[in-house]
Amino acid sequence: MPIARVALDVPLPTLFDYAAADGIAAGQRVLVPFGRKQVVGVVMECAADSGLAAERIRPVTQVLDEIPPLPAELLALLRFCSDYYHHPLGATVLSALPSRLRSARRIKPGNAAQYALSASGRALDLGRFPGRKVVQHRILAALQAGALNPAQLRALSPGAPAALKALLQAGWVEVCAASHRAVSPAFDNAHTLNAEQQRAVDAVARANGYGCFLLHGVTGSGKTEVYVHLMHRALQRGGQVLLLVPEINLTPQLENYFRSRFPDTALASLHSGLSDGERAHNWLGAQTGRARIVLGTRLVVFAPLPQLALIVVDEEHDASFKQQDGLRYSARDAAVFRANQRGVPIVLGSATPSLESYHNAQSGRYRLLQLTGRALAAAKLPAVRCVNIASEALHHGIGGHLLAALEQRLARGEQSLLFINRRGYAPVLMCSACGWLSGCPNCDGKLVLHLQDRRLRCHHCGHQARVPGACPSCGDADLKPVGSGTQRVESALRERFPDARILRVDRDSTRNKGAWSAMRQQIHDAEVDILVGTQMLSKGHDFPGLTLVGVLNPDSALYSSDFRASEELFAQLAQVAGRAGRADKPGEVLVQTAFPGHPLFRALRDHDYAAWAKTLLAERRSAGFPPFVHQAMLRAEGKREAGVVAFLQQARKAATGLALPVEVYGVVPAAMPRRASHARAQLLVQCETRKPLQQFLRAWRPLLDALPANKLRWSLDIDPLEF
Repeated sequence: MPIARVALDVPLPTLFDYAAADGIAAGQRVLVPFGRKQVVGVVMECAADSGLAAERIRPVTQVLDEIPPLPAELLALLRFCSDYYHHPLGATVLSALPSRLRSARRIKPGNAAQYALSASGRALDLGRFPGRKVVQHRILAALQAGALNPAQLRALSPGAPAALKALLQAGWVEVCAASHRAVSPAFDNAHTLNAEQQRAVDAVARANGYGCFLLHGVTGSGKTEVYVHLMHRALQRGGQVLLLVPEINLTPQLENYFRSRFPDTALASLHSGLSDGERAHNWLGAQTGRARIVLGTRLVVFAPLPQLALIVVDEEHDASFKQQDGLRYSARDAAVFRANQRGVPIVLGSATPSLESYHNAQSGRYRLLQLTGRALAAAKLPAVRCVNIASEALHHGIGGHLLAALEQRLARGEQSLLFINRRGYAPVLMCSACGWLSGCPNCDGKLVLHLQDRRLRCHHCGHQARVPGACPSCGDADLKPVGSGTQRVESALRERFPDARILRVDRDSTRNKGAWSAMRQQIHDAEVDILVGTQMLSKGHDFPGLTLVGVLNPDSALYSSDFRASEELFAQLAQVAGRAGRADKPGEVLVQTAFPGHPLFRALRDHDYAAWAKTLLAERRSAGFPPFVHQAMLRAEGKREAGVVAFLQQARKAATGLALPVEVYGVVPAAMPRRASHARAQLLVQCETRKPLQQFLRAWRPLLDALPANKLRWSLDIDPLEF
C-alpha cells in the first residue's frame, strides 16, 4: 500500500507516514488521525514503503479532493521557507492556507455572488438622484464601471450593506455570476508614460526569464503607472500578476484603481480583513487561474498562481513585510525566491529602498531603475524646511511657524497634515510633586493617557486603568500629561482653529470596520481641512488638495539603540513628506527638530536618498551590521528571568561547542526586558556570508529542541528586524 508523507500543523520538524490508497498525489489535502483527533494535513510526498513498523501506520481517513492539489512549485516554496527560517514544515505549509482549507469542512469552489446594475439601474440619471442618499449614489456610480463583489462594495462605505439592500429592493441592482474571463483585452491607458517611466517598463519587459528590478522613484513619480503597464503586458501574454502591498489599508484603494484600469480582468485580494469565506473564494480564484491579478499583504506571496508571469512588491522597504511571530518570514525575500524559482521578473518599488535592496542593486544582484521627477509636469517635490524647536514656543507640541503655515492653508482652502507617530493624548502622566510616572505594571513601558475616555493604556500588552484623581505615590492632585500624541494635537488644533474641519487618523479612530474607507472618501471629497495622523497616512495615499505637511517630534529615533532607527526615520519622513504637493499646487514640509543640521535632515531637505544611503552603508560596513553580515536571533521569554537567561546560556554553550565559523554574542535583555509580565532576553549569532550561517543553524536547531524549556517560549528569527 502506498505511503503518504503528510505535513501537519504541529511544532515537530517531521512529516508523518499514513497508509493511502492508490492515486493519492503530493499537494492533496487529507483528513488523518493524529492522537485522538482527526486533523487536516497536506501530502508532501508519496513513497512505496515506510521506515515504521506496519502496525504503527494508520490509514488516511479521507482525501479532501474537492479542490485541485497544491502545485509542486508552491510546495517547493514552502519547503524553502521552512528550511531557511527553521520553522516546522507542517506549521509552515498549513499557515499558508486560508482557514477554511485547514478544516475538514467541505469547500464549495463555486463563484461568490457579484452585483451589477439592472436595466433600470443603467437607465438612472445619477445627476437627479436624491442627494441625501450618499452611499446609494456611491454604489451606483461604482457599478457603472462594472460588477463588484460584496468585499469591494463594503470598501466603498461602512453603510454599504444597508444601502445595497435598498438598491436591490428598488430593482436598480441585481445579483449576477462572477466573471470568468481569463485574459482581458480591455486596458484603460489613461496616462501616457514619461521618458523615465517608459525606460523602466522597457527594461523589465526585455527581461528573459528571472530578473529582479529595484524601482527607486521619488514620491509621486508614477511607480504605480509603471506597475500598470507591466501588468498589462503580462496579462496580454495570458499570465497572472502577483502584487504585494505592506498595509491592509492600501488594498481597497489599489483594488479599485486596478479594476478601473483593467475593467474586464478578474481581480482577487487576500488579506486578514476578509471573512473566511471571502478569503477561501479568492484563494481558489488564484489557484484555478480565474483571478488574473492577485493582490494582498504578506501572506499573498503563498497564493497558488499557475500562470504567474510578474511579481510586484510595492513599498518594498516596509517592515510589515516581515512576519514577527510563527513563521518569521520576509514576504519580500520569499517573493524574490519565488520569481527566481518560476523564472519571471520581479519589481521592488520604493521611494526609500531598504539598505539591503539598495546594496544588492549597487553590487549588481538587482538592476536599479530610477524615476527622479514627479509624474505630473506641474507637480514639484515639496520644499522641506527644518524648524529649530529650541527657538520656538510650543503650543502642545506645535510651534509658531507651523501654526502660521496652517493658518495660511486654511485661508487658501488647502489641506494640511500633521504627522506624529504616537497615538493617545500624551505618552505618560506625571506627578509634578514627586516625579511619579504612569508605568505599566506588566511591562517596562509607560501607560499612555487617552483623555477622551479617561483611561491609561499600555500599547504593548493592552493593560488599562482609570486615570487616578491623585498621585498613587504621594497623594498630590497635580498630575500632568507629558509629551503629545495624536489626540492632544487634535484637541489643541480644535482650540486654535475652531472653524476648521479636523480629522484624526490613527489605530484608535480607524478601529471600526470601514472607518478608514469613509475617512479616505472625506479627504478626497475635500471635507477635511487638517489631518492629524500616524504612519497610517505616510505611504501610498494620493491627496491632491494636500499642500502642507508638519512633522512633530521626530528626534527620538536619532539616539535610538536600534541601528535601523535612522534608516526607518528617513523612510518615514520621506514618505510622509511626499504626500504634499502631488498636484499642481506647490507643497511644503515643516519638520520640527532640535537638530536641524543633522545629516538625515540635510538629505531630506535635498531629497537625496542616495547620499543618505551611502552614509548609512559606510557606517554599517565599518560596524559590521547588515547588509554586510547575516544574522539570526534566538529570543526567549518566560515568567522567571533566571529561567530565561539559563536557557539562553545553555543555547550559547551549545552554539560555541559546534565550533563553526560564526560569531556568537552574549545573552542580553531584549529592548523591552519585560512585557506582558514576561521576562525577555535574546542571543545574537551572525556571519559574513549566508551559507555557513545556515549550516550552523541546521546543526544548532536540533540542540535547541533538546534543551529543557519548561514554562518559557523561545523562537529563532532569521534576518531579524527587531532588536
